[in-house]
Amino acid sequence: MLLDKKESTIAYRCPYCGNTVTSVVGVFSLSGDMIKLRCSCKQSELTITYTPDRKMRLSVPCIACPRPHNFIIGQSTFFSRETGAFKLPCSYSGIDICFIGESGEVSKAVERSNEEIVHMMEEAGLDDLSRIRDNEDVNIERDPQVEEIVRLSVSMLNDSGLIKCECQNNAIADFDFALGDGEATVFCRECGASKKIPMHGISDAMAFLESDGLTLTTRKS
Repeated sequence: MLLDKKESTIAYRCPYCGNTVTSVVGVFSLSGDMIKLRCSCKQSELTITYTPDRKMRLSVPCIACPRPHNFIIGQSTFFSRETGAFKLPCSYSGIDICFIGESGEVSKAVERSNEEIVHMMEEAGLDDLSRIRDNEDVNIERDPQVEEIVRLSVSMLNDSGLIKCECQNNAIADFDFALGDGEATVFCRECGASKKIPMHGISDAMAFLESDGLTLTTRKS
């Protein structure tokens, strides 16, 4: 009997040399405390660690911000083969900085994102993004209580049947969330529909706790 091998391709852009760093991560390679994906220029690295509840915490270098961004996602999302490339954006610029999924889908997502960046730079009259990253006043912090409140909120909404998505008429959908800097993304593992919620601190988390429902949608390209 052959076991289904769980692995995903992950990619990020090095903010120093501009190269795309790509690697295959398998579920068994995460048995240690941390794995690191380091650019060949040795100036940036992406790290993946397990949280106490076995979710995955990613620290991702950003081409637009002076400091990495942190994200927390579930293993089922990281190793999913159903939703194409899962993209993690910079919450300040909106630029996608990390891509996870099947190798071909990740390559396509990186290429599309590169085209969007070139277009954005042309409109802004920039020949590179270094001037954006030179802003050392950007301070990225997050209250550790926010994650637990968001987790509780999603669980309560799901248990009450108050999360609606594009596969709601099928089998019971499986919902999860990704927590990034400045926002939380609630998404359905079944159809890929999602909803972004501003999450800059404990006040936003408490407001989310009082939500009376969420409607997830799939953004059309």
